[in-house]
Amino acid sequence: MKVACSSAPFDVAIASRRLTQLEWLDVCARELDVDGVVFEQAHFPRTDDDYVAQLRKMAVDLGLTVVALACDAPFGPLGDDPSRDAWSAVAAGLGAPIAIGRAPGWQDDPGAWNSLVSSVRDCAREGKRRNLTLAMRNAAGTLCASGADLKRLAKDVDSAWLRFALDPEALDPPESLDALLPKAVIAIVAGGDGARSLRAFRPFVLVECVADDEPLATLGAAVRAARAAAVA
Repeated sequence: MKVACSSAPFDVAIASRRLTQLEWLDVCARELDVDGVVFEQAHFPRTDDDYVAQLRKMAVDLGLTVVALACDAPFGPLGDDPSRDAWSAVAAGLGAPIAIGRAPGWQDDPGAWNSLVSSVRDCAREGKRRNLTLAMRNAAGTLCASGADLKRLAKDVDSAWLRFALDPEALDPPESLDALLPKAVIAIVAGGDGARSLRAFRPFVLVECVADDEPLATLGAAVRAARAAAVA
């Protein structure tokens, strides 16, 4: 199993400037011993080409695969959100093949779903142009909380550049993974229990824990549990 870590669990430390993105990369390689990293949009102090190149070079030097950029912006309306194109450019600069996004919050309005489909369809076209796969993450309280939502979105958008960032433990309601994993390009687990169902999963598994002031011990235990569960 190939294990990745995002900067999300380090949100408190990064927000308080006790940890930089460059230091986070070093922690991932030397202390967590993961194989890859997922960059969070919120944690970039700047996005100029020189800085993005520095992040990519450091990841290479540390032997870390840049797996994805977690960024809501690529799923925004094409042309109406100037940050969207900027963030897809950041993903390209990092060498990230995947942009992970969440759907908007759930609304009891049929028009909200149609708007999501239109936006993701436009962004899939941009993803194809930039060779960037869009991965929708199922998340509670959003328009894509269930596996059925993800499958419906994939059907409505009808693009090979839209795939899933699958969090099996967050599926609401719980359901079989058989129909979902073939279109998943990354999976998210909290630790050992979730990893057991992903032993045959070839893409990266992103191990996450709740962000707190000192996440290293919790995250380290979760990474070890995921690796152990994958071979048990």
